[in-house]
Formats: sequence, structure tokens, C-alpha cells
Amino acid sequence: MYSPVRRRASAHRHWSPLHGTPMDKDFLKKLLATFAVESRERLDAISTTLVELEQSSSPARELELIEALFRETHSLKGAARSVNAASIEAVSHALENLFSAMKRREVEPVPELFDLLHTAVDTIGGLLPSLETGPSTTEKERLKEVVFRLHQAQRGTLPPRPPAPAPPPEQEEPSQAGKATAPQTVRIATEKLDTLLHQTEGMLTAKLAAAQRAKELRGELQALALWEKEWKKLLPSLRRLRRELKSGANSGTASEGSDAPTRKLLEFLDWNQVVVKMTRYRLSRLTRGAEHDLMHLGDMVESLLGDVREALMLPFSSLLSLLPKLVRDLSRDRGKEVELVVEGEAIEIDRRVLEEMKDPFVHLVRNCIDHGIERPAERERQGKPPRGRIAITVALSDNKRVEIVIADDGAGINVIRLQEAAVKLGLVSLEGAEQDEGQDPLSLIFASGLSTSPVIDDISGRGLGLAIVRDKVERLGGTIAVESEAGLGTTFRITLPLTLSTFRGVLVRAGGHLFVLPTTDVERVARKGRTAIATVENRETIELDGRTLSFARLSDVLELPRTERGDGDGEHLSFFVLPTEHGGIAFGVDEVVGEQEVTVKGLGPQLRRVRNIAGATVLGSGKVAPILNSSDLVKSAVRVAGAGTVTGYAPPAEEAAPRSILVVEDSITARTLLKNILEAAGYRVKTAVDGVDALTLLGTEDFDLVVSDVDMPRMNGFELTGRIRESRQLAELPVVLVTSLDSREDRERGVDAGANAYIVKSSFDQSNLLDAIRRLI
Repeated sequence: MYSPVRRRASAHRHWSPLHGTPMDKDFLKKLLATFAVESRERLDAISTTLVELEQSSSPARELELIEALFRETHSLKGAARSVNAASIEAVSHALENLFSAMKRREVEPVPELFDLLHTAVDTIGGLLPSLETGPSTTEKERLKEVVFRLHQAQRGTLPPRPPAPAPPPEQEEPSQAGKATAPQTVRIATEKLDTLLHQTEGMLTAKLAAAQRAKELRGELQALALWEKEWKKLLPSLRRLRRELKSGANSGTASEGSDAPTRKLLEFLDWNQVVVKMTRYRLSRLTRGAEHDLMHLGDMVESLLGDVREALMLPFSSLLSLLPKLVRDLSRDRGKEVELVVEGEAIEIDRRVLEEMKDPFVHLVRNCIDHGIERPAERERQGKPPRGRIAITVALSDNKRVEIVIADDGAGINVIRLQEAAVKLGLVSLEGAEQDEGQDPLSLIFASGLSTSPVIDDISGRGLGLAIVRDKVERLGGTIAVESEAGLGTTFRITLPLTLSTFRGVLVRAGGHLFVLPTTDVERVARKGRTAIATVENRETIELDGRTLSFARLSDVLELPRTERGDGDGEHLSFFVLPTEHGGIAFGVDEVVGEQEVTVKGLGPQLRRVRNIAGATVLGSGKVAPILNSSDLVKSAVRVAGAGTVTGYAPPAEEAAPRSILVVEDSITARTLLKNILEAAGYRVKTAVDGVDALTLLGTEDFDLVVSDVDMPRMNGFELTGRIRESRQLAELPVVLVTSLDSREDRERGVDAGANAYIVKSSFDQSNLLDAIRRLI
């Protein structure tokens, strides 16, 4: 059977009855505080709605209000159950049943009933302060009485209200030191927090602009210092000129008119020197002030941005909490026993990263169950425990990044089958699959359209999932890698940034343009003489620290025209290194400008995915610089290095005739729907009403694929598939079963009959059907 998820981030555990998962004490305390805030809001809404319902005279409006009350109490009951607040759950459940009876007009809304409803709401409100300690004995007795009266009211019998208990004796107000104060919280829409974050990030641009102004002021000071240096060189000549003028005036050899211009020039130079010194003094004072303001502005911006980011950070537990039920349901559906173990779920990360990674996480866990973990009998034959294990570990790494490891102890990835699928799809040649020792064959698993599953169903087999997972991870600025060992299991390692907002970036210039790369992606930057570049097998390489790295010019990779200056400064070459699976690639640039804080700006929905570009940022100078996508750069560099210098002419291929598909379906509605979907996708379609009719058409016409329902008269889909596989002429014909039968036994029966794909109508999506067909024909 499925074992409850185990979490090992803390020694103190509380169990949530909703998912059977343990919670650490601090997290449960925060959850209870959140529940208290939510409950007060819901109770206020219930009270307001009850008042409006009691005063309403419109039957239609009464139904709307009762429906709203039903939804609020239902939500309150579910929230109470998730935090193990059994007393509040009991009252909420009784209220929910009573409102349900009111919706069915089984209970009339009389004044005595409203008194009882308000009493129940007040009872729940009185239980909120004792969430951690539980209700007192007096509260328990009152609770039982309220729940009993609610049940009686639901049955149409409203018992009289018992006399109110005597008020307890007044007690002395506890001292402030001994009073437990609940944390003050307020709920705010995440959209508002996102807006606040974006505005705060905009202040980083102001900080960079202030830094740019301070840099320009320092540059002006250096220019004045150079002026003073040159002025001092002229001082001996000016003193000599003054002596000559003075001696000439004393001897009377020079006329007063001829000396006047020279005297005026000397007076101007003296005045100019004084002005420049005063300007330099004032500029020096302005520069110190600008640097002082920049320091304070930087501290305030960093502090404010840190606080806003903190408000948008969520623990991984908010994402991983959906996985236990997924593992339980899917493992039961597949006839497997799976245990889920989670570590490090308390680590916090940007909410936007969690939202983007929800689907990839679900897909990877599904893959572990569907492809990795074996059935109990098979595991026992291999000497493994019957229950499989999926472990998810979250850990902080260096440079403000987090590593997520998803591992199973299943069968591992069959590399031979993976290479065969890649050859069949045309991703590699047969010779390449056998001889290429440089490329890790496991990396083929991320290729779009590649799958080793023998059957396509609603969970797997289309070969698109892992390609989408890698694309999402890389769009977030992360990386994903896979490791596998036959019989021991598969491990996926994902690294992600803790935040999407800002990062440290390396600013480079190439082709006359400025670009930014995340510092965490760059292995190092360097500068070497141009003679360091060598050509090996018609490809440029460069030696660095005893390694031979592939070399590519960034301007060539980005398809930019080369500048007259070229890469570097003529004598030397500047470059940065991006790591790869087999070493690294050096990218030559005109200049490595420096490193700075970068604020990420999106390119908008029209440019959601641009090759080599991950976003943009505004520099302190006001210029916009593209942010480069490191993984795309590596792929583009490999493509540029492998491209020939001459592009051959390929004649246009003749347009192929449309593929022919036979649709077998007894329902005229489903038959028409499938026919329209397939014809709109460009296929030639014929239809049959059952298996017997289909076999008749298959005997007289040629088809490339069969799409069939299962539950049909005369001959069902399983029998039709079996007859096709028994036929010598039709044995290789692909068959896709589209059916409402979604049990594990039905799927296994479809596979045993020889179906290539099994698609359940309850989760039917025409893209799933079309993807399956494209892969099969």
C-alpha cells in the first residue's frame, strides 16, 4: 500500500489529517495564524450574509444567499480539517448540512433558526483563540450543545435554546509580560505585492544612475587633476616670462603697448588657475556628497528590496504539498506501491519560481511512477523491497541558488531503447548512436517528441514532457541534468535561482553592443594574446589553465556584424567561459566592461521566447542591454561551429499525400467530433460504426492508423485490436484507443491487446490525440 510521505526537516512533528503529512512546529504555528485570519474573514462574511438573508423578501435572492452561506461554511470546514481544528470542523460541518437542507427547502428560515445560526457562528469565533491549546471543558460542552441543536434543526425540529450559563467570575487582567500576543497579520493580494516589487526594483535603476553620476564626477576630477599636472609643467616658463617683463620694464627697453597683451594673458592665466582650483574644490565636495548619498541610497534600496522579496518568498512545502495525493492516486492506478520522502521543504524561494515549476515537478514525479518504479512482484524478483521510493531533496547551494534532487529507486533508463527511439525519430544516425562517445546518451531524453514508452496514454508516451520541463527550467535561468543506473533508479538534478528579480551580471561588449550574462553562469573571464587561438580540425580553440576550450566569437554566435576593432584591443583578446558537459566554450568579446547588479525586465508576450535572449535590463547610463540566455548561447555556438561555410541548395520536397486514418466509434457525436479534429489536422478520414465494420474496411482499403472506441456492439475495441495484430497484413498498423474506461485493468488489457496508445475521454485533449498520431505515423 501507499506509505504516507515522510519529511525530515525538523525533529518536532505534527500530523495533518488532510494529507497524512507531518508538519514541523514552527510551520504549524504559522499555518494556525493564517487559518485564524481566514476564519475571522469567513465568519464576518457569514454573519453579514445571515443578516441580509433574515431581512430578504425575494425567494430568488434567498437562494443566492443560502448558496453563498453553504460555500463559506464548506470552505471553513475544509480549512479547519487541514489544521486539525476538529471542534471548528464539527460546527462547520453541521452548519453546512443545515444550509444544504435550506437549499432543498426542507428547513424554513424562521427567527429562532437565525438565532441558532448566529450562536453557532459566535461559537466558532470563540474557539479561534484556543487553536493551539484546544477548547476548554466548558467550551466543549457548549460545542456539543450547539452541534446537537444544529442537527435537530436540520431534521426540522428546532429545540428551545437552553438558558445561558452564568458569566464566569471576573479575573484580574494578566500582565503584559505574561500575555501571549498573536502575530499581527494582514492578507494582501499577490498582484499588489508584485506591483510593489516591480516599483522597488525600479529604484535599483535610480541607484545605478546615481552610481553612474558619481563615476562621471570622478572622471571630471581626474580631468582637472590632469589639467593641474600640465599647468605645473608651464609654471617655470610663466615665471621666466614674468621676470623678463619685469626686467624689461625696469630697464625701459620695452614699450608699454607691446607688453600689455602679454600682461593681460598672464593675468588671465592667474585668474584661470584660481577658478580651476575653486571648481576642483567644489567638484570634489560634490563628488564626496554624491558618493555619500549613493551609499545611503544603496543601503535603503537593498533593505527595502530585501523586505519585499521576503514577502514574496514561499517555502517549498507550499508546492510539494500537492505531491503526496498525486503519488498515492497514481501509484494505486498503476498497481504499484510508492513511498514519497521529502527533505528541505522549509527552504523559501520566489513565489513566481514555484508557480512556474509546479507542472515540471508534477511531470517528473509522474515519470518516476510510470516509467521508473516497478510493480511489487517485479521488485521482489529483483531483490528489492516491494514498495518503491521517490525522494525529493531541496538544498541551498552557492550564489543564491537552490538545488532540487528528484530520485527514484526504480528500473532506471534503458539507454539502448533510448538510442533506438532517437534513431527512429531521426535525432541521431545509427552510426552516431553507436560511435559517438562524446555525448551523454541520457541527454537525448530531453529531446522533443522522444519517448521510450511502448504505449501512449493520458500520463506519458508523447515524448513532450521532459522537453517542456527543460525549457521551463532554462527560461527561469536554471539547469537540469539526469543520472541513471540500470536497476538502481534515476535522478534528476535541478538548480534554480532563489529569485527572478535581480542578480549580479557580467557586462560585456560585442559587435558594438552591450550585453549582460548572469555571473553565476560564467565560469570565468580572461584576457590573452591573440596567438593563443589555435585551429584544431578546422575549429578554433584556446588554451586556458591547461585545458583546450572551443572558441567562438560572441558577435558571430549572435549573428552581429564584426566591428573594425574586432574582438579585444588588437594585441589581446577578451573572453568569458561558459561551462558545458564536456568542458566549456570560450566566447570572444570586444571588452569585458565589469560586473554590476542587474534588474530583469521581461520582453513582453510578443517576445516571450527569443533565441539567445532571456530578458533585458536598464543600465545606469540609461541604455537598455539584453540579458543573454547562457544555455541558448552554448547551443548556438555548437551550431555555428558545426555549420559549413557553404550552404548547399536543396530542391523543395514534393508535397506528401495526406495520411489515411480509420475512426471506429459507435456514437455518432463522438464519431463526428473525431472526424472533424483529424480532418482539420490534414488527415484523410473514414469512419466505421463498430469493430466488424472496421475489419471490413481494413480488408478493402489501406489505412495508416486506426482510432477506435472500446465499448462498441458486435466487436469492441480490444477485440478489434487483437484481430488486427493477428492479421499478417495489418500486424504493424498503429492502433489508438480512445475510451471512457480509465481503470488500470482496462489500460493493461489495451496494452495486452496490442494498442499503441490509450487515451481516456475524461481527460481528452485533442492535442494529446494529435501528438500520439504524429508520433506513430
